[in-house]
Amino acid sequence: MGERRAWTDKRAEVMGRPGAGTAYEAARIRFELGEAVRSRREELGLTQAQLAERAGLKQPAVARFEAGGTMPTIPMLERLAEALEMRLSVRFQPLREAG
Repeated sequence: MGERRAWTDKRAEVMGRPGAGTAYEAARIRFELGEAVRSRREELGLTQAQLAERAGLKQPAVARFEAGGTMPTIPMLERLAEALEMRLSVRFQPLREAG
């Protein structure tokens, strides 16, 4: 059996690898976008299939998006926003305020 290590040690090792910070940030963005869509969809009482139909997508695409499995394009975000009766707003933040 291998030596057991604390999660913080393992995380530090992984995050120290080249490109890990960028990959982590991309995953965070995907997760947050998916969570926002799921939350609004549920607020409206829609199923994934109903949202997919409104947005011109297939239900599995909505499920993957909500799970953070895909990085959407701006046109896809616009379609989802309209289907969710929202307006898409994209903005830049200084790094010290982001996250």
